[in-house]
Amino acid sequence: MFRPCIDLHEGKVKQIVGGTLSDAGARTNFVSAQSAAWFAELYRRDNLRGGHVIQLGSGNETEARAALAAFPGGLHLGGGVNAANARGWLDAGASHVIVTSWVFREGRVDWARLDELVQAIGKEKLVLDLSCRKRDGKYFVVTDRWQKFTDLEVNAATLQKFSAYCDEFLIHAVDVEGLCRGIDRELASMLGQFTPIPTTYAGGASSLADLEEVTKLGQGNVDLTIGSALDIFGGSGVKYADCVAFNRLHAK
Repeated sequence: MFRPCIDLHEGKVKQIVGGTLSDAGARTNFVSAQSAAWFAELYRRDNLRGGHVIQLGSGNETEARAALAAFPGGLHLGGGVNAANARGWLDAGASHVIVTSWVFREGRVDWARLDELVQAIGKEKLVLDLSCRKRDGKYFVVTDRWQKFTDLEVNAATLQKFSAYCDEFLIHAVDVEGLCRGIDRELASMLGQFTPIPTTYAGGASSLADLEEVTKLGQGNVDLTIGSALDIFGGSGVKYADCVAFNRLHAK
């Protein structure tokens, strides 16, 4: 199934090349003239629930809150989330919060922080972001704007263990994110085989065929986010209307 997204950078809805985000900026594929709330209202109209709003750096909170208000209970919120502010984002309208960097310190999982977060909001409201890059033939979670490798490998054991702490996974294939050159089939296939909970894969989607393939590889457990290739984000590979039609056709 298709999951929508709203990526916020410097207060604007953008599509960026995943591995280029830093304090100096990012390689940008698209900057929208529309607000985050406009996209949220579009997703609400088409009943596209479970999309993610990601704050890429500071200066995005106003737009993020406007998006959540436009589609209460329909969107996940990520970016800068921690145990202290997670409840506030849920109160602002997020159905779930997405967390990655806060539960990793010095490249390792901080289990105390993860436990604190689950205690604060409950696992049913938490999405763990295990976005990853490939190194030495294996996938490792990356944090801090996808620049820092952790020691956590994304594999069957990791997915099983972390599923006890969250409701869903969000996993960007960072090496292909924003390039519109096709999905990472190896990663999508692995997720389909091993994830015990709903998972959203993002990265590289360039056609409706990619949506069909992720749906097949995911064995009913993996959804796909399409960003830069989508016509509402300036792309030419995929029509938003076709994604909506795909979901309606395959609705359970």
